[in-house]
Amino acid sequence: MAAPRRLPVDPIAEAKRQWIAHGWEDAAAGMTAVTSIIRAQQLLFARIDTALKPFGLSFARYEMLRLLGFTREGRMPMASAIARLQVHPTSVTNTVDRLARDGLVSREPHPGDGRAAMLVLTDSGRELVERATAALNTEVFEDPGLSDADTTELVRIIARLRKDAGDFTEPRPQPDPL
Repeated sequence: MAAPRRLPVDPIAEAKRQWIAHGWEDAAAGMTAVTSIIRAQQLLFARIDTALKPFGLSFARYEMLRLLGFTREGRMPMASAIARLQVHPTSVTNTVDRLARDGLVSREPHPGDGRAAMLVLTDSGRELVERATAALNTEVFEDPGLSDADTTELVRIIARLRKDAGDFTEPRPQPDPL
């Protein structure tokens, strides 16, 4: 894949200049922040897609496999997967359908709820997600394009934004074991 041609000017900086020129100065910084985050997401997804392409996985499919791979027995209720992945139930269902079609996960009846399904990671799904994780770690996560200090600060800033938006609450301190 050829490297994209660098633009002679930062289009987000130009957008900010235009925002200010059009009298929207109060919104210019926010527009710049939001647009910068979206563009950074696009750049990171391009790297992720490149790393996952040899495995035939999208990031959504990878996330589902990795989520199941983190469980003790490689299984969890579909409702739990939907909650943890924070995406629409239809998206999770479509992802699971494709993974099941490819033999990477299976659905089993939930042992305590006849209306619910358990998602189960197959041996081939486990093997694939381990190889894909190694590639993502090497090609993306070990060097996200920022210094360690910038990475830590960026995560803190985005965590505050997410928390303030109601994405999560601070965990309560766990009591000491008896």
